Amino acid sequence: MRSLTEQDIRNSFVNCSKGEAKRLAVPRDLAERPWDDLDFLGWRDPGAPDRSYLVTERAGRLVGVAMRFQAAQRGFLHRSMCSLCLTTHPRGGVSLMTARKAGAAGREGNSVGLYMCTDLACSLYLRGKKVPETGARFEESLTLAEQIDRTTGHLAAFLDKLSA
Repeated sequence: MRSLTEQDIRNSFVNCSKGEAKRLAVPRDLAERPWDDLDFLGWRDPGAPDRSYLVTERAGRLVGVAMRFQAAQRGFLHRSMCSLCLTTHPRGGVSLMTARKAGAAGREGNSVGLYMCTDLACSLYLRGKKVPETGARFEESLTLAEQIDRTTGHLAAFLDKLSA
């Protein structure tokens, strides 16, 4: 992903008003982000613990999504798996991220959801730049490029539902 500016980020949101996008907390460490290793920029709002944001490139333009999250409480062994990168985490490491749909459907209260890594570091887990609390990911027969394609495909499907 290419390096983003605060203005790029604020202008990208598709499911919130311009005023909401103007007020949201953008990460202060944009210059230090590992852009070459990111398939999307994701972060949590330090001032609003239930809010998170995601920005990605899609069809040549930036798409930003405002989300709310709730810690997942699934699984017999209290482990959950991210629907994007398929990384497993102990309790609290995966959250249900819900996003208000874009346009009229969102104004009517419709939303879509996806179980994601709570820290939104899917790209770094895939590449081995960050290790989940459990110490490892499942070993896969897919190449890294295929795993990245699968993850970005899952993200694209989520974004399609958001705009449908």
